[in-house]
Amino acid sequence: MSADLSVVICSLNGAPGVDRCLRALAAQTGPVKLETIVVDDGSTDDTSGVAGAHGVTVIRHDVNRGLAAARNSGVRAASAPVVAFLDDDCEPEPQWARELLAAYEHDVIGVGGMTVPGDGTGFMLGYLRRHNPLLPLENNLAHSATIRYRFLLYLQRQWTPTERHDRRDVYSLVGANMSFRREALRSTGFDERFRFGGEDCDLCLSLTRDFPGTRLVVTPDARVTHHFVPTLYDTLRRSRSYGRGCARLYRKWASLPPTIFPGPLLILGAIMASVFFPWLVVAVVVLPQFLYPQGLRLAVTRRQPACALDPYVQLAQEAWGNAGYLEGLWRFRRLVPESGPPQSNSPDSAMEPQPEAHS
Repeated sequence: MSADLSVVICSLNGAPGVDRCLRALAAQTGPVKLETIVVDDGSTDDTSGVAGAHGVTVIRHDVNRGLAAARNSGVRAASAPVVAFLDDDCEPEPQWARELLAAYEHDVIGVGGMTVPGDGTGFMLGYLRRHNPLLPLENNLAHSATIRYRFLLYLQRQWTPTERHDRRDVYSLVGANMSFRREALRSTGFDERFRFGGEDCDLCLSLTRDFPGTRLVVTPDARVTHHFVPTLYDTLRRSRSYGRGCARLYRKWASLPPTIFPGPLLILGAIMASVFFPWLVVAVVVLPQFLYPQGLRLAVTRRQPACALDPYVQLAQEAWGNAGYLEGLWRFRRLVPESGPPQSNSPDSAMEPQPEAHS
């Protein structure tokens, strides 16, 4: 019996998460026939054994080859007309598969859903729920690639944040919860030079270039819970990886602007100037509250004093993102640029700027 949807789960030493994800897939509702493929990307734990016990297809890489290569292996094994991707730390809600497929129209080449942090207590989990790092890139990013325009989007994110929950066209989907038409994936494929970070955005740019006139859509009811590691270290590690991914995107796509966060640069300048003007030490402590005002606003409106620490975590994230970006610029300095991605034709692309985000 042919499948309606092939689901690819890529994992590196994520056996417990693979088990949880497969259990959630087994509980999917609606008349959707699933084909599940687990790609064990060189794990040293029992990822392959755990997946095999669920009776799904298991592909094992002898060595770790990176997320893009693992996803390509899954695509080659898929037989359904649509291929979806989940990470091993994700848990799809029961209606997830049904809602993904329902959003496909004749000109839609890819569909993603909402990826939300899991429940739990503690400051870092609360921080990630308040500042979800796994939001799709909105379509208005294609309106202009100038540094000025992207800087305005950055300011928009800090001062008037919005998290949309409507079905809409987007610029790029989130890698932890996305799907595409199989034939398009086999034609374009993931760029295996992206080991982690940026591979999802790169694929979306490549697909909309290779298949002009097609759309990427987010449907809010195809929800996935992402079980983050609730530590500052893991959050900063991801930020650095995303920074490296952004650097590779910049080297590869000649029309994209550089991605450098200005906040850490401003703080660094204040620290250096404090050698000559000691009173600036006070400004270094206070300035993050003005650069990232959401935390103080939430601390007051929700009466949660811990939210006042959010700006300092955001500052650290951006600093680690900048460090990863500079590292990536050097590492990928010999990458040959490709032709730029298409510009958006959406009439509202310049009207409602949305923040940049990375999966």
